[in-house]
Amino acid sequence: MARSSVHVSYATVPMVIVMTVLCLFLANNVTHARMPASYYVGGVYGWDPIIPMDTWARGKIFYAGDILEFKYDYQTSNVMVVNRTGYETCIANEGAKEYTSGDDRISLPYGLSYYIGTYDASDCSAGLKMAIRAIS
Repeated sequence: MARSSVHVSYATVPMVIVMTVLCLFLANNVTHARMPASYYVGGVYGWDPIIPMDTWARGKIFYAGDILEFKYDYQTSNVMVVNRTGYETCIANEGAKEYTSGDDRISLPYGLSYYIGTYDASDCSAGLKMAIRAIS
C-alpha cells in the first residue's frame, strides 16, 4: 500500500491562525453592524428642565455614531459638553464645548463618557444635564 505524507510548514501555522481569527472578527462585526440612531433629547419636551435629562437617558443604550439632537430656545438656553467636574458642579470647565443654535446635533464617538449640561446653573441643578457613554 502506498503511504502518503502531508508536509506542513511550521511557518504557515501562525498565518492560518491569524487568518482564522481575522475572519471570525470580521464576520462578527458584519453581523452586528447597525446604522446610527438619532435621538431627540428630551423627546417631545426637547432640551428643557421640565424633565430631568438623566431620567430621559436612563435605559437607553447609545452606540458610537449615534446622534443626539437638542432642540431648545437659543435665546434662553444652550447645550454644553463638559467634563465630569463640570457636570457635577454645574460650572462649565475650561475647554467645554458650547452649542447655541437651538437645534444642535452631536455625534457620539466610541468609548467616551459625555457630560452634557447648560450654562444656566439653576437649570442645570434642576436636572438639565445628563451623563452618557457610547459603546461599540
